[in-house]
Amino acid sequence: MPHLLQPSMLTTELGLDATASLMDFDIDGVLRPLLAVGLASVPEEAEQAPHQHRKGQLLYATRGVMHCKVESGVWIVPPQCAVWIPGGLMHSAQGVGEAECYCLFVEPAMAPALPAVCCTVAVSPLLRELIAKAAGFPTLAALQGAQERLVLTLLDELAAAPVEDLHLPMPRDARLRRLAALLLAQPADKSTLAEWASRIGMSERSMTRQSLEEMGMSVGRWRRQLHVILALQRLAQGRSVKAVALELGYENTSGFVTMFRKAVGKPPARYLAERESGRI
Repeated sequence: MPHLLQPSMLTTELGLDATASLMDFDIDGVLRPLLAVGLASVPEEAEQAPHQHRKGQLLYATRGVMHCKVESGVWIVPPQCAVWIPGGLMHSAQGVGEAECYCLFVEPAMAPALPAVCCTVAVSPLLRELIAKAAGFPTLAALQGAQERLVLTLLDELAAAPVEDLHLPMPRDARLRRLAALLLAQPADKSTLAEWASRIGMSERSMTRQSLEEMGMSVGRWRRQLHVILALQRLAQGRSVKAVALELGYENTSGFVTMFRKAVGKPPARYLAERESGRI
């Protein structure tokens, strides 16, 4: 496990009170093209209040699961994945299952090749080592020579990182927002599309059309995506595959495993085990 910079080390270097958090100082005031910070752990009960900054942010989970919320949706960050948050975007984040992570803050001028929208990306072994190295640079000192070259390589690797489909989009329409809230509150509910449409005051055809227009996916696919996100969160908390399958309304474990494999390409236990060990 690479060294993770303790928050207390960061607050001391920046001259902050020992109880200050990462968001209690002016990230944008650190005049560096890239600032990498390693956090030893993110308590599960800790959730950042919505905030924004000029710099883009990469939130990279090395252990446990992180999830990031923006107005347009929720992004899940399993181990060895990261979420890219463009500068100026209001967001919040929370850890699940004793999460550990790195935070990278990037000046917009240094990120022209990075996505203009929030997305989840896979972190290769090379990118992981570059992030760990950059997190060891002195926080306030200017980058020089080899450090500058490493940062440029890191940004190139980040721009080339494959995007993973671990996004749960949120609709703008008030009725679809209500549907999303109902599904989030009752993920195991097996109601038909016609029954859901009736509950939110829409016809099934209108609900389907509006869902495709606003979220780019059907209600059925959105619900499956919700199940993948909830499953990753609960598995990271130590629950068994069988328990999670039952909690999400599946009659047996095999049905849940089939759904998960179709969504992410691997069964849930293997998916998390490989990511926890860095074998992706």
